[in-house]
Amino acid sequence: MKKVVFILAAALMAVMVNAQPVDFSGKWKLNNSKSKLNDQFSFAPGEVNITQELNSINVEKHSNFQGENFTTVDEYTLDGQESINEGWQGTTKKSVANWDGNKQMLTVKSKLPMQDGAEISITEVYKMKDNELVIESNTSSSFGDASETMVYDKQ
Repeated sequence: MKKVVFILAAALMAVMVNAQPVDFSGKWKLNNSKSKLNDQFSFAPGEVNITQELNSINVEKHSNFQGENFTTVDEYTLDGQESINEGWQGTTKKSVANWDGNKQMLTVKSKLPMQDGAEISITEVYKMKDNELVIESNTSSSFGDASETMVYDKQ
């Protein structure tokens, strides 16, 4: 009996160690009715296009702010190393992406400088739930804190 328990435990550990990361790749459209967005001001992109490879993920966000469309593109390494992308109005956005233990959630922590010398901290958690992409975003700056949960349907 002890031998069977040991074999099962070893097999479970092997599965956990070799867990395949969730693949977020695809074109995703915001589902407003399932999302929890800020009433007055939302950072939620209407569309997100993701290309994921073994060691990197490319996130293209299509947004609209005050009637103007804009696109941001961020590429993150998936090895815990810092990634540098263009931030708002030509600033430098520094980010680190890390998988959770079983590689089913990806957390991206970013920092962007502001004009007054302060900085904006953004934490985004990417996960899949019921075949939907869910991005939980928390932002903190001298203007205050904001949280949103964005739910996306695959196109």
